[in-house]
Amino acid sequence: MAERSTPNSGRKAVVLLSGGLDSATTLYAAHRQGYVPHCLIFRYGQRHQKETRQAVAVARTAGCGYQILKIILPWQGSSLLNKKSPLPRREKIDLQEIPSTYVPGRNIIFLSFAVSYAEAIGASAVFIGANAIDYSGYPDCRPEFFQSFQETLRRGTKAGVNGKAIKILTPLVNLTKAQIIRLGMKLGVPYELTWSCYQGGRKPCGTCDSCVLRKKGFAAVGMADPAG
Repeated sequence: MAERSTPNSGRKAVVLLSGGLDSATTLYAAHRQGYVPHCLIFRYGQRHQKETRQAVAVARTAGCGYQILKIILPWQGSSLLNKKSPLPRREKIDLQEIPSTYVPGRNIIFLSFAVSYAEAIGASAVFIGANAIDYSGYPDCRPEFFQSFQETLRRGTKAGVNGKAIKILTPLVNLTKAQIIRLGMKLGVPYELTWSCYQGGRKPCGTCDSCVLRKKGFAAVGMADPAG
């Protein structure tokens, strides 16, 4: 694997790993920064489990331990959770419009589990591959959300009140998809293993928001998507 550094004195970090392009790049970036990543993979009732399988493949290829956590959101409220609800097909993504694929409170929920895991194992950071440039417009992917959540950790965790709040790190939040891909190529991210499509077919659908953004990124760097 290209450009992997030796961890500095075994610093632990929890990495939220979905199996997509951004989270895989974030995992490799965490390792590059000298952390020992502990991957946390969620099964939360999403439309398909292909992304979970790909997340496991990425973690194993990176040589990182992982845990799969199954949770249930019985109230649904998202087209990613309700197979009867059609996925949006947007030729142009309007960041003022929050699409039906938004899962209510998802990053709040995921980060809360990740911080609990981090505090339990003595990890000093949680990495999340959120992006607020080439993204679908979700409010829980924006820098102000993470700043607010960081303040919550300072006040609401044992580590925080003892002056050692777990850091929420978002290395991709201000990067374009093309910049993320270029970074990942330098880090040796196995993009052929990643899955970004909201559908779970043999091939990406090519029309959902996630496919559109991914296609835009690879086109901008002048290369074919190795995942097909």
